[in-house]
Amino acid sequence: MLVNGMKRLDLIIPHERLTDINELLHKHKVGGMTFYDIKGRGRAKREPVSVGRGVMRYVPEFGFRTKIEVLVPDDKAKAIIDDVLKVISTGSASDGKIFVYDVAEAYDIGSKEKGDAAL
Repeated sequence: MLVNGMKRLDLIIPHERLTDINELLHKHKVGGMTFYDIKGRGRAKREPVSVGRGVMRYVPEFGFRTKIEVLVPDDKAKAIIDDVLKVISTGSASDGKIFVYDVAEAYDIGSKEKGDAAL
């Protein structure tokens, strides 16, 4: 059973789009987010990279991305997702992914608030 209907959005995006997403989350009055520099592989075409003095090239197996985790009230999730798709989608497989999870409970350790108040 979900309390207060919260969602966790995991966004995997190119590093250079982090500022765009941060501004978008501010616009939606999202209080906080966590992000990580990650490596992985997907369907995107990998480009050759120069090594050393540019005489050798290779295609890396893994690409660099940023993963953002954010908790939002259920009623804001769809609008945020729609805006993310509008702002950073170019139609390329390398644009990233969004994963949505139901969150049963959330607590703020300092204030001891729970649910939406903890966000």
